[in-house]
Amino acid sequence: MKKKLIIFMPSIEGGGVEKNLFIVSNYLTNQISDVSLITVSKKFKKKFSKSLNFISPKSNYWDQKSRRIKYIICLILLFKKIIKDKNIIVFAFQANIYCILICKLFRIKVITRSNSAPAGWSKNFFKRIIFRFFLNKADQVMANSKDFIKSLKHEFGVDATCIYNPLDKNEIIRKSKIRSKKFFKTKNKLKILNIGRFVDQKDQMTFLKALNLIKNEIDFEALLVGSGTYKKKLSNFIVKNKLNRKIKLIKFAENPYPVIKQAEILILSSKYEGLPNVLLEAQVLKKFIISSDCPTGPKEILLNGKAGLLFKVGNFKELANKILYYNKNKKNLIKLVNHGYVKLNRFNYNLNLKKYLELIKKVQI
Repeated sequence: MKKKLIIFMPSIEGGGVEKNLFIVSNYLTNQISDVSLITVSKKFKKKFSKSLNFISPKSNYWDQKSRRIKYIICLILLFKKIIKDKNIIVFAFQANIYCILICKLFRIKVITRSNSAPAGWSKNFFKRIIFRFFLNKADQVMANSKDFIKSLKHEFGVDATCIYNPLDKNEIIRKSKIRSKKFFKTKNKLKILNIGRFVDQKDQMTFLKALNLIKNEIDFEALLVGSGTYKKKLSNFIVKNKLNRKIKLIKFAENPYPVIKQAEILILSSKYEGLPNVLLEAQVLKKFIISSDCPTGPKEILLNGKAGLLFKVGNFKELANKILYYNKNKKNLIKLVNHGYVKLNRFNYNLNLKKYLELIKKVQI
């Protein structure tokens, strides 16, 4: 490949998007001779190949600032890079519209990766017009689920490419076996898990309301794994409803797989997603899944209910009933877990990584 590749990801925060960033960046670094990453978040440098060139501010000061400020800093770095060398292709994992604007001003080819469904960021009328205009200016747009692709076409008239998240089953299984503390303290209670940032998008309040409804009907122990601005709100609900002995909040772990392995059931309560990694990871470890039927990803991963249960976004009563249903029908529902595991091949690690490379080569032509 002749052109140098610039991966643009101003703010690395440790979620599902970042997991894919690490995997894809390291793969592309082995396939392309010159790959750079523009980011403010140098604290994750060890996650990347040593061959990857980091372009970031010298000071760590900016890493404590808001995402918007990080965008501005990294856009300035991108601008400087383009001024010095126009023989590049930019792959934006974040701040797509700003990135497209700068690239098109200097006739630089740009690929964008959309991370979450339009339902989460296109409600404003003027935003919709802006996104429709600029996304259609990108040389390639990719998203990570088929439903996501349909949404982009319907909302913005964008013909996007679907590349699933590369799923390394062997690594997940290996890391799940690493010796770890016991996250769940009891043996005979239903072990329920929710993993995600404590933000409005993940809607853990619906999860807590459902558990509050069934707290006197079944014995359970629940863990919410994450961090974020909604932590205090979630903690207050737990205290107010006297759920302290049943529900705990714990921080993200670098290796989340032991806690998934120890759980019996994983619940996703999001308002919108792209393709939630945590569902795929739970399927690899053969855990039963109940998920909101949010745009986009869960229905696709759970094969429209053939590999897990779905409930309407925000409907905590329906979620409560699904949990009770699972608790009464565990043996009969094992077939859904097995079906989901068998169908994981479409997320094959090597197959989907090669698709990233093919997409970049297509833009190179």
